Amino acid sequence: MIRTVERPQTCLCFVLRPGPGGRDEVLLGRKKRGLGAGKVVGLGGKVEPGEGAAQAAARELAEESGLVADPAELCPAAVVDWAFPARPAWDMWVTAFTTRDAVGEPRETAEIAPAWFPVGALPLDAMWDDARHWLPQVLAGRFLRGRIVFAEDCERVAETEIVLTDRPPAP
Repeated sequence: MIRTVERPQTCLCFVLRPGPGGRDEVLLGRKKRGLGAGKVVGLGGKVEPGEGAAQAAARELAEESGLVADPAELCPAAVVDWAFPARPAWDMWVTAFTTRDAVGEPRETAEIAPAWFPVGALPLDAMWDDARHWLPQVLAGRFLRGRIVFAEDCERVAETEIVLTDRPPAP
C-alpha cells in the first residue's frame, strides 16, 4: 500500500450503539457542504499538524455531531488510501476508528446532519462507492488496510486492494 506525504491524512470515527432488537447501529451523516456534499458519510476530517489521528477523530466527532469521545478509547479500525487519478487534489489517506463510548446526543451542525443507521442495512447507495468495499468489514470488528482507486468519473471505484486482519497493527 502506498502512503505519500502529498496526500493529506484524514480520520473517521464510527460510533456504534445497540439498536432495536439488539442489532447494532452506526452514526453516519449527510454531508451538507464541501467534498461529498449530499452523500452519507462517516464523521471525520483532516488531521491537523501536531495532532494524532485518534485526537483528530475525537475532535472531528465533537465538531460534526456534538458527541464526545476519549481518544484513548477509540479502537483502530482501518487505514485506507484513496486515489482519484482524474482529481489528484482529492487523494488522501484515512485512519478510521470505532467506539461504543461516545457521550451525548448527536445534533446537526453546519457540516453534517447525523443519523443512526442499522449496521446490517447501511445506506450504501447514498454513500461514496468505496464504502461497500470496506465499511461492512470495519463495522463487523475487522481491521483492514486498503487502497481504493476511483474511476475517471470520481464516483465509481475502479480498483481495490483490501487486506483484512483480526487485530490492529502494533503502534
